[in-house]
This record gives sequence, C-alpha cells and structure tokens, in this order.
Amino acid sequence: MPGGVQVDISSENVVTVKGSRGQLTRAFNRDMRITLDDGYLHVVRPTDGRIHRSMHGLTRTLLANMVRGVNDGFERVLEVKGVGYRVQKTGSNLTFMVGYSNPVEFAIPDGVDATVEGTNKVRLSGYDKEQLGQVAANIRHIRPCDHYKGKGIKYEEEKLRLKPGKAGKVTKG
Repeated sequence: MPGGVQVDISSENVVTVKGSRGQLTRAFNRDMRITLDDGYLHVVRPTDGRIHRSMHGLTRTLLANMVRGVNDGFERVLEVKGVGYRVQKTGSNLTFMVGYSNPVEFAIPDGVDATVEGTNKVRLSGYDKEQLGQVAANIRHIRPCDHYKGKGIKYEEEKLRLKPGKAGKVTKG
C-alpha cells in the first residue's frame, strides 16, 4: 500500500479507498474475503471453483486499480486525424469538428480532466479507471476511425490498418 492511501473495509465488503487525488468506493462480492494486513490488501476466495477463481482475479484487479487511481491516477490520449478535423476546449466542454455539418459538443464529467494539445490531441486524466475509459470510448464514438481513409478519432496507441479500396471493374475488350 503506498503512503498516503487509506483503506476502509466494511462488514458488507464495501471498500473505500482515499488518496491525494480523490476517494473511490466499491461493493465487492460477499464470497470474497478482503483484509488489510501490514499495509497489504489480501483477497481470499472460499473455494477453487471456476466462479470463485474468476471473482478472485476481478476483485484483486479492481482493488489494485482503485489504489493506483487515488495515488497516481490514469491517463488516456486520443488523436483526431483527418483533413480539417480538429478539437478545442471551450469551458468545461470539448468541441469536435470532425466532418459533420455542425460541431459536436462533448461535456466532460466531474472526476475527469481534459487538456487539448495542438488541434488534434486530447489528453484525458482521472483517478477512476472505469469512468476514464468510458469517457474515452464515448469521445471515440463521435467519429470512429475509418479503415479505408484513416480519418476519425482514435486512441494514441491504437494501430490503424488501412484496407485497400475497390480494385475497379475489369472489362473485357
């Protein structure tokens, strides 16, 4: 457990994690036993059945993401690609010009910070990984990348494979 992070575990398996960036609360499956011993969070499953093994891994990962989020935070970067495609920040909203007849306004929710770098890069950061991923997916959904032209909104680390277009009709002469 990093310094400055406080964990509170209730009897109903509701875990609250507080850190420098914020506070996260989540209810976990009652079958999993979560304990805090000597600065380590332990997750113990009741049996080695398939469901309990999968719930054990999910619980461990969600707890690790909660601790990392309130301590360090998470970040996602989106790129806007295309001729004339751009993004700008107006107040607490992002305005996308991505080939539609009107600009698209996107409201940034609380807990997520957005910065625009240049005219084609959006850097999202926050302490809740689940919320951050959903906001990034919603922004990408405004104009997903076209696999024929390569235009649209994509994640920075996403590799876009362009497909060949139609080969054209061959006529017998």
